[in-house]
Amino acid sequence: MRSISDNGQVSIMVVRGTQLVQEACQRHQTSPTASAALGRALLGTLLMGAFREAGEKTQVTFKGDGALAGIQIIADSKGTVKGKVGNPAADPPLRPDGKLDVGQAVGRGVLAVVRSLPYTNRGYETPYTGLVPIATGEIAEDLARYLVDSEQTQSAMGLGVSIGKDLSIRSAGGFLIQVLPFAEEDTLAQLEKNIVAAGSVTGMLNEGLGVAGITERLLDGLGGNDTGFQLQPRYGPCEPSDLQDRMRSAVALLGEKEVRDIVAEQGKIEVTCEFCRQTYAFNEAEVLQALQQQQQ
Repeated sequence: MRSISDNGQVSIMVVRGTQLVQEACQRHQTSPTASAALGRALLGTLLMGAFREAGEKTQVTFKGDGALAGIQIIADSKGTVKGKVGNPAADPPLRPDGKLDVGQAVGRGVLAVVRSLPYTNRGYETPYTGLVPIATGEIAEDLARYLVDSEQTQSAMGLGVSIGKDLSIRSAGGFLIQVLPFAEEDTLAQLEKNIVAAGSVTGMLNEGLGVAGITERLLDGLGGNDTGFQLQPRYGPCEPSDLQDRMRSAVALLGEKEVRDIVAEQGKIEVTCEFCRQTYAFNEAEVLQALQQQQQ
């Protein structure tokens, strides 16, 4: 949900994405630390991409030297997001405070953000790309720093993924607060006070607060106007028909000779989507038909 403070100086987006993160972690069979990292990155990218221009996509890539071997997330303006980690089994030792060491798993390197603009009557616009160093690897801090340094947007972001004893996702959510350039000092001071008093995102979710309740707590003393902008977050898009069409076309790019050689040896061609981990098998006739369509 997206809201604006009564004085018009603060914009806030809040997401509850427990089921979304649970689905992503099940698909990728992630370890606890990888689940926390992937979940935070999914929710953070979702917040950065939601409610933007129709057709725009936001891609976030953490190219770190940690055991995760990188994170890649893609979100659109309608609340749909998908992602992957290089090493789903990565699970370094806990931090001294007993918490999952996401920062160590991500490591140091570069955070890249690409905003792909929609097609217009002028054609495709050149994507906007921003690069900043990974400062902490804790995801939220790095994304907020990117928004400040690369997009000159004063922002605060909170992300949380709570994992149960059975390794399921107990709660997952986040918020993105953006302050307009003319915001008054009293507004900033109240925001800082509210963020500290609110506690963790997962703590608020475990209290039973929804997106409206979290918004109200973060905007305490500032008032909040529901802008009417709400989305249902979901993982994907990875619909079978769309995946099969894209995979069939991708396999056809191998060329007729290689396709026939693979089918002669294996009897079929199997392709797995790196984002949803769904595997599809195509026979020779299906791939050759796609190859002919590309050549027309």
